[in-house]
Amino acid sequence: MVNAFRTTILLAGLTALFMAVGYFIGGTGGMMVALGVAVVTNLFSYWNADQLVLRMQQAEPVDPRSAPDLYAMVERLARQAGIPMPRVYLIHSEQPNAFATGRNPQNAAVAVSAGLLRALEPREVAAVIAHELAHIRNYDTLTMTVTATLAGAISMLAQFGLFFGGGNNRDNPLGGLGALLMVFLAPVAAMLVQMAISRTREYEADHDAAEISGDPEALASALSKISHYARRVQNLAAERNPAMAHLYIINPLSGARMDNLFSTHPNVENRIAALARLAEQTAVGHKSRQRAARPSFSAPARGGWRVPPTGRPDDGDAPGGPWG
Repeated sequence: MVNAFRTTILLAGLTALFMAVGYFIGGTGGMMVALGVAVVTNLFSYWNADQLVLRMQQAEPVDPRSAPDLYAMVERLARQAGIPMPRVYLIHSEQPNAFATGRNPQNAAVAVSAGLLRALEPREVAAVIAHELAHIRNYDTLTMTVTATLAGAISMLAQFGLFFGGGNNRDNPLGGLGALLMVFLAPVAAMLVQMAISRTREYEADHDAAEISGDPEALASALSKISHYARRVQNLAAERNPAMAHLYIINPLSGARMDNLFSTHPNVENRIAALARLAEQTAVGHKSRQRAARPSFSAPARGGWRVPPTGRPDDGDAPGGPWG
């Protein structure tokens, strides 16, 4: 509830910023034009983003025949999350990571990397998948589309002011100075709010993933491992398309590890600490019930899971997990 309230407040702030920028730079007419263009652009992305992202990542679809254990795990977790079975994809990357995409739970996909399956234990893989299913269940793709629409409209208004003389707007009480300030400060402010919303949704997905999988400790362990290897193993597809970084469970970009206003993901240590607190709260007075509710994910049977060869990391230090 706290994260949902925070997201609502941030979206309201982004809307207010858009109205202010429109007032100071473009007037009513310019504001509506910018909003219209941003809506059209993001609606196209909303309906087609899942296929575009999967294609850019060169993700390969898997089914019960090609990946029986992984497919069964996703199917079981989707039932526990109360959502339809999403499409399942494998990313040919040695960086352990995963993401979810799709405009709603009925048209969603979960993609995991070959490196994730090699590096993590089955219960950790399950916790990561539960995190991505939580994004799908919470309609985070819709939230981020609305956020991107408003942020895009604000940036467009700022460009209008820069190239078409926003200081000539007669409704602007501050004249050219106010318009100039808006031109340079508004896009930065919109980006900060957009990233804050992204970080908030990650905390919410972590919380819900612990509920879906019944194993917050496994998610904390998975986040620690993924963060460790993401620093050392490149995700070339994400490096070529950095705008997709916010989709992943951990920022896949090398050199982008800071926890500040310009980060799309919360600090990993903060997420792990929050999961540890959640595990303690869940355990108090509910230990037997929690053990009964927690699903058991064992290692796949020999030959049951096949990871296509994707090469090893440059340092040759990636662990060989049971999914290999």
